Amino acid sequence: MAWYPAATRMELQPESDAQAAIRPTQFILHSIAAPWTARRTYEFWRDSSNLESHFGLGYEGDLGQFIGTETRADANYQANRRPDGTGAVSIETASNLQHSDPWTEKQLQALIELGVWLHQKHGIPLRICRTHDDPGYGYHRLHAAWSSGGTACPGDARVRQFKDIVFPEIVRRATAAAAEPDDEQPTTPTTPAQEESVAIPISESNPRAAQLPADGTWLDIAMADAILVGPGQTYSVVAAVQIDGLQQHAKVATRFYYRNQQTGDRSYFLPMTHEVVLEVGDDAEAVEFNTIVAHHPLTHRVPDGHDLRLQVSAKNPGGVAPAYIRHRTLHGLRGI
Repeated sequence: MAWYPAATRMELQPESDAQAAIRPTQFILHSIAAPWTARRTYEFWRDSSNLESHFGLGYEGDLGQFIGTETRADANYQANRRPDGTGAVSIETASNLQHSDPWTEKQLQALIELGVWLHQKHGIPLRICRTHDDPGYGYHRLHAAWSSGGTACPGDARVRQFKDIVFPEIVRRATAAAAEPDDEQPTTPTTPAQEESVAIPISESNPRAAQLPADGTWLDIAMADAILVGPGQTYSVVAAVQIDGLQQHAKVATRFYYRNQQTGDRSYFLPMTHEVVLEVGDDAEAVEFNTIVAHHPLTHRVPDGHDLRLQVSAKNPGGVAPAYIRHRTLHGLRGI
């Protein structure tokens, strides 16, 4: 079992010992529709129900952990534990009775810090779950298989916060932490020559809207500029693009590529292409979707005379209704 050091341990028994082990691959956020502290949520799970979440979070940022993250909890229906042993980590967060209020600042910080820890501890990938069993991050109503009877949880206000604040900040902090040097590694004195090759953190964000071609053709995506990394630079990057207006069975694809600065030719030999066919509940006509395009984790070098760019395509069934990019972020290092 794994216990989060920043949470108060309030272990539920016999569930903690009796329930099956899982390999955590998802983090799903809930609102409990009650203005409870973490302690009160624990007491409810203990005294009034045989269901439970892994964590409970109060309005003041008080965080309790009830079950280790490598043990099944029951808040996510079919995501609790799958036949292959994977499962979701869940958190119930205090809310009003209609779960219509936003998370407080203290709740937001606690959710972000926990999300970063789950990535570091269990390797949960930095993307929003594309399907109900896809590893990543999500909120309760995102996929029908996560709720037995349908749900609006965690509410519209918190879904917006998840997309605009919580998830992007988890990505930013987790990426920044991965790029930090190991403090235990020996250091050498810095010279002017060495300063010229110091890695530069990339942290770019752009909320500018852009319409994707309805026929699914590729669109170049700019951050501050279309050029993500320039000629001859070494780099390691992760890009996230949020897309609105996708419908059931929409096809979404993203890819990095090198562009020849003289001829404009594109070199599609990078192993970065990601494609998914969007599956949502049968009763959902349109969804908001976020895809993470992850560069190969090793250091790469842009060929001389080229630059690194990003493309996205999205096609709804029939190729009629367009989709829209609402936000894009880029994190990583240049000059590694």
